[in-house]
Amino acid sequence: MVSRKDVAQLAGVSVAVVSYVLNGKNNVKEETRNRVLAAMQELKYEPNLLARSLKTQRTQQLAVFVNYLGNPFEAGILLRLEAAARQEGYLVFFQTYTPDLEQPLISALRGRVDGLVLLGQQLEYETFQRLKALDVPVLSVTQSPMLQEWGIPCIDLDWVKQYREAILFLKNKGHHRIAYMTDTVSGCYHLHRLRAFQEAIRLEGLALPEQLILDGGGKVETATPMFHDFIEQNASNLPMSALVCSNDLMAAAVVDACKTNSIKVPEQLAIIGSEDILMTQHTDPKLTVIHYPREMLGTLAMNMMKQLLLKSPMESFTVEGELLPRGTA
Repeated sequence: MVSRKDVAQLAGVSVAVVSYVLNGKNNVKEETRNRVLAAMQELKYEPNLLARSLKTQRTQQLAVFVNYLGNPFEAGILLRLEAAARQEGYLVFFQTYTPDLEQPLISALRGRVDGLVLLGQQLEYETFQRLKALDVPVLSVTQSPMLQEWGIPCIDLDWVKQYREAILFLKNKGHHRIAYMTDTVSGCYHLHRLRAFQEAIRLEGLALPEQLILDGGGKVETATPMFHDFIEQNASNLPMSALVCSNDLMAAAVVDACKTNSIKVPEQLAIIGSEDILMTQHTDPKLTVIHYPREMLGTLAMNMMKQLLLKSPMESFTVEGELLPRGTA
């Protein structure tokens, strides 16, 4: 059986350097790293992951709970998180989350992962306590209302600030009846964004009556028929002149429903999305959006997770968004 010592001898380095390369440490010169990797390939060396796990008490594996794999916003976060984790020598497992699967998922993760990344899911408080007892650190990319109160660090936009900017933009264009579309069932980060929008519209001196909070279900396939029905019920006399959506999939669905029902965008209805996924540049007209800088999230999340694994205190982190005016508002 090929050992690390054999790899070290062929590469002309110490066994410690081989270990650094295997563990993804950044204190090895690129030329040296390449020699070690070439030696491993030539000797067909496969590290004993089980032995390493027993020795270090680490699995080098992380789990991520996903709300909806069909959402390009979440998929973009996952790709960047996976790439950042790979550079640190970690494997990432994605698990689709629904509340009824919460306890089975946590049980399945026991002893198999070093940490858990949420995408804003609102788990039960008892679940957080259980994870804490299992010594599994948790962080969230995006947040739900209770996470920070429970000491779970989050990466997210300052949504009150971002929505105030969007509302002020709409007010300056003469809009004072502004509705909001969200996903009231799955909750997760949609609920946090709704509460932020309610606060933002209050701070801007406007009202958000219950009938102007629309449930689009978070997906194109749910938002499209919902908004068709809404248009029919209101017989072309829409009770709002502008609509902000908590994700871009619903915003794109609204644009399509307006086109089908001969509602002019933005003349009769201005529409703003909240993420800036690629689709938003291909709707007709192009969607006005709040840009969510997903590019940096993978690295930020992995750096935070590394600190949590070292049991270092970690504060939540706010990234800067940007309103991108396009054709729908």
